[in-house]
Amino acid sequence: MTQSLQQGPNVGRLWPSESTTFSDVDSATSVRQLTNYRAHSHHFYFTNTGWHANDTRLLIASDRGNATNLYSIDLTTGELLQVTDLAPLALPREVEFLRACVSRTVEEVYFWYGLDLVALDLTSLETRILYQMAEGWDVSMINCSADGQFVYASLSEDLSSQFRVDYLRGYVGFAETWAAKPLSRVLRVATDGSGSDVLYEEKYWIGHVNTSPTAGDVLTFCHEGPWAKVDQRIWGLDTTTGRAWKIRAPQRGEAVGHEYWYADGERVGYHGRNPDGTQFLGHCRYDDTDHVENSFPGQTGHIHSNGPELIVGDGGKQVRLWKWTGEAYDGPRLLCRHDSSMKIQQLHVHPRFSADSSHVVFTSDVTGYGNVYLAQVPDFDALPNIDE
Repeated sequence: MTQSLQQGPNVGRLWPSESTTFSDVDSATSVRQLTNYRAHSHHFYFTNTGWHANDTRLLIASDRGNATNLYSIDLTTGELLQVTDLAPLALPREVEFLRACVSRTVEEVYFWYGLDLVALDLTSLETRILYQMAEGWDVSMINCSADGQFVYASLSEDLSSQFRVDYLRGYVGFAETWAAKPLSRVLRVATDGSGSDVLYEEKYWIGHVNTSPTAGDVLTFCHEGPWAKVDQRIWGLDTTTGRAWKIRAPQRGEAVGHEYWYADGERVGYHGRNPDGTQFLGHCRYDDTDHVENSFPGQTGHIHSNGPELIVGDGGKQVRLWKWTGEAYDGPRLLCRHDSSMKIQQLHVHPRFSADSSHVVFTSDVTGYGNVYLAQVPDFDALPNIDE
């Protein structure tokens, strides 16, 4: 019998709506602030959707009551449903949900709690422990297969006994971990609790496991570390054979990263920087064919899109858009300001489009606390240009 996770009494607690809507001062874009509490709240990392219940609800994390937990926001009423009540844990096992992922086939979300990989039923709010990690390992991103049968995770040796590690606050130990080349693995865990296996391992820091949203046997992972120093950032992995291959190998002096899947599950988007400091937006098929890249002015920050037509980024203090003209990217145009300090990972803006590209979710601490926002996407040509 699968073991459940011990939780506190606040699972299922309803919090009243904190939602307000305003017009951005510079672009007039309609922006809805979903949270307003004297603690940090944030949505998931930009590669992992938090929308569920047919996109009528959004999962976020919030630090209420001096503990970090998951909440599901009803996007119609604004009401928050608390879906976890977990005791805080010390580094390197602190509770965080940036890396949580939602199933594409059932109402479940998956996350790490200490050494446990946990499945949470978003209807019953019951939990199941799918996998228990051995001591001596650390975790990175997790992601669900397109068919919902597996959760994939990247694990690496826990080096926090050798040097200080706090990646979420100032990337402490980031360069040291890369230089140490820890043994790393790509792990596959069955969502029905039937077992797990290691698909791939090597002596290089692996992170950011991202599964194709349509192909059940393909994922990407990255060689983590300073972009300009890693040997090869983006890798593909065949989950049936365990074969790994390079995607968008950088030329000398280039830096490439922030890779993510297009909604078609066939193409991988990314951005990069040339040796002379100019930047480019790009995508290619996951088999490393059909490369399309274009240079553009300005900063990107993190980027996301559902396809090549419209890209969102968080460079500088603005949420910005680029539109594909058929030959190049027009923009950036100002969707709205975010003005986030981005002091810690939970306060990074991490913009992401909704499935229909009608809204962009992002996080900002412009109020003094991290809050979650939804910006409505208007006609691109109506938005003001950003002059860099």
